[in-house]
Amino acid sequence: MSKNLSFIQPLLKSWQTLTALMVVGVIVLGSGAGKSIHISLFSIQPAYAQRITPSDVWQQVYQQLPDLPRENKYISKENGKVAENNTLVNRLIRYHIYTKGRAPIYRFDWKLTLADYLGANEIMYDASYPGNDSLRENPIEGDRKAITRLTRSQRDALVQVLVNIFNPTSQNTLSPNPNTAPSPNSATPQPTQRGGAELLK
Repeated sequence: MSKNLSFIQPLLKSWQTLTALMVVGVIVLGSGAGKSIHISLFSIQPAYAQRITPSDVWQQVYQQLPDLPRENKYISKENGKVAENNTLVNRLIRYHIYTKGRAPIYRFDWKLTLADYLGANEIMYDASYPGNDSLRENPIEGDRKAITRLTRSQRDALVQVLVNIFNPTSQNTLSPNPNTAPSPNSATPQPTQRGGAELLK
C-alpha cells in the first residue's frame, strides 16, 4: 500500500503544480498585463496600418514609377465599364497582403510575391486572385505576363518603392530608378577579415 502511495504522490505534486500554473495564467490573461501580452504576441498591428491603407498605395507607386504597366482595361462586372482603378499594382498589393498574408514592410516578402508571378515560388490560383470576383475577365494571366516583361531593375525599383511607402523609416538615401542598374565596380573591395582563432595567435 505504501509503495502505491509513494508512486502517486509525485504525480499529485506535478498535477497540483500544473493546476496552479494554469490558474495563474488565467489570472494574468484576465488582467491588463495579459492584454498587453496578447496584443504584443498575437495581434501585432504595425504602425503602417495606421498611416496608410493598401488601396491608396498603388497611386503613389505609379506617381514614382510612371512607366509601370497599369493593366487597367478590364471591364467591371458590376457596372459594365472599364475599371480604371483596378490596376496591376493595386492587384499586386492585394494579392501580397490579403491573399498571401505577407508583410508589406519587407523587401524579401515582396520578392517572394514577384517570384509567384514569375512562376518561381508558390502557385497562384485563379479563384483567389484579386479582380476575379469583380472583373468580367480574370486578370491573373495578363498580370503575370506584365510582371514577366519587367526588367530586373524595374522589379527591384518596384519592390523598393513599395517598401518605402509602407515603411518610410527604411527608405534609402537614393530614390529607386528603374532604368539604372548598380555598377559592379561601385562597391569598394574590403580586406578579408581573419578568423577569431588567427587573431589569438
